[in-house]
Amino acid sequence: MSNVNSGKGVIGILTGGGDVPGLNPAIRALTIRALREGYKVLGLRRGWAGLVEIVREKDYDNSDNFQILTEELVNRAGRTGGTFLHTSRTNPSKVKKQSVPAHLQSAYSAEKNDLTPEVLKNIDWLGIDYLIPIGGDDTLSYAVRLYQEGIKTVAIPKTMDNDVPGTDYCIGFSTCVTRTIAMANSLRTSAGSHERFLVLEVFGRYAGFTAMLPTMAGAANRCVIPEHKFDIERLTELMAADRAKNPSRYSVVLVSEGAMFEGGEMVFERETTDAFGHKKLGGIGDLVSEKLKELSPKYNGGKSVDVVNQKLGYLVRCGDPDAIDSIVPMAYGNLALDLVLGKIHGRLVVLKNGRYDNMPIDAVIASKKVVNIREHYNQERLRPHYKSFEMKPLFIMTSEAG
Repeated sequence: MSNVNSGKGVIGILTGGGDVPGLNPAIRALTIRALREGYKVLGLRRGWAGLVEIVREKDYDNSDNFQILTEELVNRAGRTGGTFLHTSRTNPSKVKKQSVPAHLQSAYSAEKNDLTPEVLKNIDWLGIDYLIPIGGDDTLSYAVRLYQEGIKTVAIPKTMDNDVPGTDYCIGFSTCVTRTIAMANSLRTSAGSHERFLVLEVFGRYAGFTAMLPTMAGAANRCVIPEHKFDIERLTELMAADRAKNPSRYSVVLVSEGAMFEGGEMVFERETTDAFGHKKLGGIGDLVSEKLKELSPKYNGGKSVDVVNQKLGYLVRCGDPDAIDSIVPMAYGNLALDLVLGKIHGRLVVLKNGRYDNMPIDAVIASKKVVNIREHYNQERLRPHYKSFEMKPLFIMTSEAG
């Protein structure tokens, strides 16, 4: 039994994974046009969790799991950062025993449970005709699963790491780069005043785009990224040389959270994993800072160089979107609605070579999107290549994997 009067049809929207600026503008654009085309729009709350936890009873209060979206509601939120629908890292195909909703615990008691049968029933109960998830490769990999199960799905790529395969651009990336550049430039004053190294740890589990682009724009002298295990001795030598050449006697390195020392592995803040099997990254910036200070006398006439060490973290994903993350989400929302109006599904909306387009949704799981280090990263100099920009996309590095 549908819980919503369908009108012309019902569209369900959700946001999953990490929050980024640009989610609310995408929800706004899609909702306003869908309402004007005669659709009902449901906002599914807390990512996939909302679809997992629905209780299929007519009089049950499911307000924590979904809400009916109106033009007034999305207009109010549409210029702000974050997601007013809230988000989670729930993976309905791998729900831990302790996380199974109370009303389902008698039917699902394994250590890990696939609640997809319940998700499918809940989508049917809500009367959802089209599902539009906005997320990164984890969130959208489950969207592929639902599409394979017969749900009409149109996906919108979002992640500040910009690593969803198939598209040159993911919502949140531009604001992340903008904030990283601004904060690096602000922190220079402290690094310069004390003649120190400045180490900034930025997001980027498997892909180094959020370190590469700010470095390319002049925010840092060097960057270390997940795609290339780096020699800390070499980094120290380069940082010391950069500092010596700088009249203000400081140098800057951006460190991707997934970067690894030569011969080492990723550094984790804790060993527990999220629903998609990822451990919480964090700490590589601290280790780089310690080693730079320890090794610096070797490259600085026997004198140690102190370090300003800052993890940018959520500072680059909070607050309002920049211009690009206000415009691209608007376009993506409308692209998704165009597909719905054309009765087309199983697609991912994308920006490709400067043009908006769409492609099969299974592109999300077909490959990994990482920095092509041969083309874009100078492994000897530990910084981007500054050449061959002709006919490149706006953000230089395309959707093609290295």
